[in-house]
Amino acid sequence: MSKWLRRIRGAIGMGLTWAAGWAPLGALVGAVLNAVLPGANIGLGAVVALNAITFAGLGFVGGTLFAVALRWAEGGNKFNQLSLRRFAVLGAVGGALLGGFAVTAGLWGAGMGALLPGMIGAATLLGAGSAAGSLALARRAGDRELTAGDSAASVTSPERHELLGRRG
Repeated sequence: MSKWLRRIRGAIGMGLTWAAGWAPLGALVGAVLNAVLPGANIGLGAVVALNAITFAGLGFVGGTLFAVALRWAEGGNKFNQLSLRRFAVLGAVGGALLGGFAVTAGLWGAGMGALLPGMIGAATLLGAGSAAGSLALARRAGDRELTAGDSAASVTSPERHELLGRRG
């Protein structure tokens, strides 16, 4: 597979990972908003579903853009060479920008003026947490790949005895 196709696949994978993490949080926010803000005539299920879809979409966009920004900022560094702090800061900046865009675009409708700073703050925390979680998942997957061939089942019995310092 070409280098660019791998990068595109990785960015889409990051976006899907973030979307999967953000959707349940969106559903929770929808449930809370439905309880706190009276007058939603569309029902709890619709509010929850709409917020879950909105958050999933924002998570996908945020994760994809984060992957692009990460590639630009960190170049060819491997995941085990990256700082968790830099990862989280880059995610937080992206989350703040994404939250600002969502608020500016009016994705939550009119009458939400008092909640807007909180929404941008939540998006900032979501971005930082998602970035840190992505790095943790990537490192964990990398550890599994590195140790996948280390099981005793992949070594023949005579080789195992030789490796352990025993005689046959």
